[in-house]
Amino acid sequence: MEIIIRGDKIKVTDSMKEYIKEKLGKLNKYLKNDEEVRASVAVKITGKDKIIEITIPLDSVILRSEEKQDDFYKAVDKTVDKLIRQLRKNKTRLSKHNKIKEEIELDEITELKNKDIIEKRKKVSVKPMSEEEAILEMELTDHEFYMFINEKDNKPAVVYKRKKGGYGIITSE
Repeated sequence: MEIIIRGDKIKVTDSMKEYIKEKLGKLNKYLKNDEEVRASVAVKITGKDKIIEITIPLDSVILRSEEKQDDFYKAVDKTVDKLIRQLRKNKTRLSKHNKIKEEIELDEITELKNKDIIEKRKKVSVKPMSEEEAILEMELTDHEFYMFINEKDNKPAVVYKRKKGGYGIITSE
């Protein structure tokens, strides 16, 4: 796996690079043709927090994980753990594209299937409204997102809270 590491407002030392490479080496057991895979790692610092963002584009999916911690090493560990979970979760889909090894044990697959069961379904009525009204509705319901019909274009949309603060909108094409 080719690993590209860059720092944003931080100088990434050789020991930090080695630690990232060592931890990302765990992913090789899940990837076929791992020499063709490229991982982009961004190390950022905001205040006392270290943010590790790893992106690995594969044929059928882009694996991405971001973690914010006060300790660099904890952030790397948690980010790589999230990527491993994503690989395991997407094993079936990824194996169709010949990128994932089929050496994941049966008990891991069973464990994942049990976690992937939809536990709750909910029907909601979506009403035409402005983005501002949707944000207010979301805040009133104390949810992380809210589905509505955007009155600008009369298409379904979802407003959500962003991790870094503020809001985002997802719309259909």
